Amino acid sequence: MRGSTKNLVAGKYHAVKGEVKEAFGKAVNSPKVALEGRAEKIAGKVQEKFGKIKKAVGR
Repeated sequence: MRGSTKNLVAGKYHAVKGEVKEAFGKAVNSPKVALEGRAEKIAGKVQEKFGKIKKAVGR
């Protein structure tokens, strides 16, 4: 698997995992868990964008 594809898949995974964690934190009224989930979701989206850029450049 190419590096760009790995970044796309891993980024999507972390974004979805972060969304679930954020929703769980809100559901159980835990701001810390919700914040951790939001941070992971954002990091996943950044990684996904990085993968798209690498794919566009051809790496």
